[in-house]
Amino acid sequence: MTAAEALDLGRDALLMVLIVSAPIMGIGMLVGLVISLFQSMTQLQEQTLSFVPKIVAMVGVAIVLIPWLADRLIAYAQEMLGESPF
Repeated sequence: MTAAEALDLGRDALLMVLIVSAPIMGIGMLVGLVISLFQSMTQLQEQTLSFVPKIVAMVGVAIVLIPWLADRLIAYAQEMLGESPF
């Protein structure tokens, strides 16, 4: 394996991590923004008010997206193992 191939594999792995985690992190960011706006409008500064809804939303999205996430990760693993010279 050359250095260029190793860099390509690393880049592909990082891209897969971004693709798989982006929907969950995006929902967390969106819910956090809505909660922050709500807190600033009502002047409630309760710390748990920002964490609990984000966690619930992110877990809910992860449960809904499990089939898609599994398909992406299985396809990536098959691609990596299929290219292996061993």
